[in-house]
Amino acid sequence: MNIVVVGSLNMDLVVRLPKIPKPGETLLGGVFNTYPGGKGANQAVAASRLGGHVSMIGCVGDDSFGRELVANLSTEGVDTSHVFVQPNVSSGVALIQVDDQAQNSIAVASGANFRLSSEYVEKAMQAIEKIDVVVMQLETPLETIYTAARVAHQRGAKVILNPAPAQVLENDLLQLVDYLIPNEYEIATMTGFQIQNITDTDQAAQQLLSKGVKNLIVTLGNKGSVIFEGNTNNSVDIPAWKVQAVDTTAAGDCFIGAFAVGLSKEKSVKDAAALASAAAAISVTRLGAQPSLPKIDEVYQFMKERNLHI
Repeated sequence: MNIVVVGSLNMDLVVRLPKIPKPGETLLGGVFNTYPGGKGANQAVAASRLGGHVSMIGCVGDDSFGRELVANLSTEGVDTSHVFVQPNVSSGVALIQVDDQAQNSIAVASGANFRLSSEYVEKAMQAIEKIDVVVMQLETPLETIYTAARVAHQRGAKVILNPAPAQVLENDLLQLVDYLIPNEYEIATMTGFQIQNITDTDQAAQQLLSKGVKNLIVTLGNKGSVIFEGNTNNSVDIPAWKVQAVDTTAAGDCFIGAFAVGLSKEKSVKDAAALASAAAAISVTRLGAQPSLPKIDEVYQFMKERNLHI
């Protein structure tokens, strides 16, 4: 089963500090590292490490960061034939601050990611012989998301959209989405609801489902996630696992990649979400975005130790 990720590739420049500085405040003594990242690339690596056959569609600059990002994806087993190198523009860069509570603050310079065009996406998807699942985020131009969703829909592939960074989306795009996976902040931005409790989450979810989203999964951090199936009035809670978090930077991306693998292996939505929850729990116990992403044997061992089998 083939997974195609359409999205961003960034180099993450990460500073770990006791706390995240306030505006105008300078804090000394941080620890600095660089890690390959970008939501698209993170999700591609997460899926590949968990046994998915993954192709990446995106853009990098003709610079040292771009070359490193592509080489890293190739090392992780991701097909990079459709990562396009753009001259005269930098590769995407994310400036990330992580505090002692594992919370983060992220600023992104998109660079080459915003050179990804509909023409690139259509050309790449036509060249990929078989597509079962398409995964997207919102770190590339919105027109490319429409194009990828439309082509995926035409080819009978499942469409997963992680609406991050958060923005309001038109109904004609939402109707092409099989699995919309926002976090609390993102669903609040998309619907205008202030999410303070599960009732607020339910109301926001029903608004999105009424606009044509087929299935919705709201990720709630250390509170787990909730599945809303569009053809029923049912919701299913997926619990989070208690772990000692050190860095939550790629937890959401890990969840998305793992969920895509679960779907590609024809697991139920609930079982795919349970797999994703376990993978994300492991990821927050490690530093960095892509370095934190677990392999499939680690996830199954984690689940076995907790008596969860899917």
